[in-house]
Amino acid sequence: MFGLKPKRHFTREVAITPPTPEQGRHGIAIVSCIKNEATYIEEWVRFHKAVGVRHFHLYDDASTDSTLEVLHRILTTEELTIVPWKMRMRDEASGHFLNGQTLAFAHAILNFGSKYDRMAFIDVDEFLLPRKGRTLQEALRGAGEFPNISLPWHMFGHSGHVSKPEAPVCLSYTMRVSDPMRENLDASNFKCIVDPVEVTRVSVHHFETRSYGDTTVNDAGKKFAKRKRKIAEFYSSEFIQLNHYYAKSRQELTEKVERGWSFDGSAEKYRNKVSETIKYIEENVVEDRRMVEFIEQNGIHLGR
Repeated sequence: MFGLKPKRHFTREVAITPPTPEQGRHGIAIVSCIKNEATYIEEWVRFHKAVGVRHFHLYDDASTDSTLEVLHRILTTEELTIVPWKMRMRDEASGHFLNGQTLAFAHAILNFGSKYDRMAFIDVDEFLLPRKGRTLQEALRGAGEFPNISLPWHMFGHSGHVSKPEAPVCLSYTMRVSDPMRENLDASNFKCIVDPVEVTRVSVHHFETRSYGDTTVNDAGKKFAKRKRKIAEFYSSEFIQLNHYYAKSRQELTEKVERGWSFDGSAEKYRNKVSETIKYIEENVVEDRRMVEFIEQNGIHLGR
């Protein structure tokens, strides 16, 4: 309608026909969109390998740094698939952007999902921390066989760092937002682990399955409809905690904002979103050393 701003994104959700499972499918794969992550990606990969991730399907948005060289150095061809994903497309009729992450996730399920019991859809600043057991496979027992698991963000702020610390990210940041379920801006959301051969609808933050529709479970197996995930009763980090190292140091946050978001056409919108989110996090922090303790107890080497 004349005078109204168009929506920034189109295809936020994609309907698919689930892939047919391969005989002997097993293990957990991670799917992520990446761009110029050379500084951080080794730590992220080494941690998730240490907790049992079988394969990394990474959609590369034309990285110009040494991201791909780092990946090829620390992962074998049996552990890594890189898909070129330089995507800037719009719907011709409306001019709306196509959501590159949604389409990448759908592509991953349709082309690779038949090989795995589970696929996790996270970013390079997000870590899947097992709370019960040494591996993600052990921690996933809390959710049982349910095909759609939603994990709330535990958003970490600056933790007092002005410039980039020398220590790894997940050892350096221990102050996070106090209430992961608080409905405030983008400080409260979810990422998902799914059974790929059951998925019928794909989005960045939620999925649907053929047997259960939009019903999802928390890490302890408690079922809720998607629209009720943000109520307090859904919250759990008993078996798996999703740590989102959103801000890092003040220096790194500034660099993040200057880079912008790969799949958003509005730089101003992105700057405002980041500013409001970090303000909310920093005003409502508690100490959380669970990741530090897990790494130390299990002797995980992060590459620095």
